[in-house]
Amino acid sequence: MQITYLFDPLCGWCYGASPVLEQLAAHGDATLVLAPTGLFAGPAARTMDQHFAAYAWQNDQRIARLTGQPFSEAYRTGILGNTGSLFDSAAATLGVVAVGLGDPARELEALKLLQRARYVDGRDNSSLQVVADVLEGAQLADAARRVRAPDDALIAAYQTRIAAARADMTRFGAGGVPALVVGEGAGRRLLDGSMLFGRFDLLAAQLRAA
Repeated sequence: MQITYLFDPLCGWCYGASPVLEQLAAHGDATLVLAPTGLFAGPAARTMDQHFAAYAWQNDQRIARLTGQPFSEAYRTGILGNTGSLFDSAAATLGVVAVGLGDPARELEALKLLQRARYVDGRDNSSLQVVADVLEGAQLADAARRVRAPDDALIAAYQTRIAAARADMTRFGAGGVPALVVGEGAGRRLLDGSMLFGRFDLLAAQLRAA
């Protein structure tokens, strides 16, 4: 069974879904396909200000209580406290796509590392340099090289994958991320993203019924 995961690397709820997503990726009957939506990338980016930082931190605390995922003080001060910085997921998305070009089996690992860099280590993964450094530290040197100087092939792959993910969001009426599209061909359907924040056995039962 194919499961398409609609996400954005700077989405706190997507970070919160990571533990269940890892279980899903390990599920023997499932093939997980990462579909970056570019929800906060490029034209959809915004400048960090005090109002947005306060809103994000409040939301992050809800996610932490629900999922157990950590949001560190280093993140709060170094990322949310960096007024005037850019909240832009383009660099982190490029990182995931770059990994996919050379080693697609490690895409989920790369996403997890980039999320941890932000939410735990307080490193700004809106920066191409930070993203490249994270990838290089994970022995993904080719992807790191491509992120530092994005080539035409990487940019084209980035644009193609975002376009496909956005088309899925429109087709299935997904109001946001994270979200799951289950199945292939005409039988594909949207699965309630809230399933990623509950018990894995309930999600597995939903998948078996798909």
